[in-house]
Amino acid sequence: MNRENVLKLENVSRLYHQGEQAVRALDGVSLDLKRGEFVALMGPSGSGKTTLLNVAAGLDSPDQGRVLLLEQDLAGMSLRQRARLRLNEVGFIFQSYNLVPVLSAEENAEFVLLLRGIPTAERRRKVRALLQEVGLTGMEHRRPAELSGGQQQRVAVARAIAAEPALVLADEPTANLDSETAFALLDLMERLNREHGTTFLFSTHDPRVMKRARRIVRLLDGKVDRDERR
Repeated sequence: MNRENVLKLENVSRLYHQGEQAVRALDGVSLDLKRGEFVALMGPSGSGKTTLLNVAAGLDSPDQGRVLLLEQDLAGMSLRQRARLRLNEVGFIFQSYNLVPVLSAEENAEFVLLLRGIPTAERRRKVRALLQEVGLTGMEHRRPAELSGGQQQRVAVARAIAAEPALVLADEPTANLDSETAFALLDLMERLNREHGTTFLFSTHDPRVMKRARRIVRLLDGKVDRDERR
């Protein structure tokens, strides 16, 4: 397996202003992820987990330091170039699913492939196979309101991995799921990690995720407090 850096943060800081008060969400964070890692980012609320994910994806910019995504310095890229890199190389899984309400499960899952210009027949073939893999056979044409929370998160996972990204960023992906559904999704993501070398970075409080992670990075007050490999 090629072990080049998928993500590298070098002395990254991010400052927000709340009225007259300055809040340092990230404070000199340095972190690198190699291809194929399965990493849990943990810490109390306000420790900087979500900010780190946003900065890593180029959705937010640091006030200090460098972010390299697939060895490309995000600071030297235009907004369009960042968006193109995210589209091709990064998948997102959110706690709130972020599905488009008027689209079916199949249409939501194929959305990234549509943006990439993949022909219709190829999109449908790939997405239907993915929906079968995540246990949603027969539900392809249901809209999000017709699916349970666990089913919606399965659609979100299918959407995130449809384009075979190098990196998947998952922000509290199991927070709203029952144990059976959470374990099934974690099994799926572990298999994708193992078979395809997809790198996963989870922001989480969930011990079910932390138990599966092969590396745990703990944030505290915007700093890396602990970084342990198993």
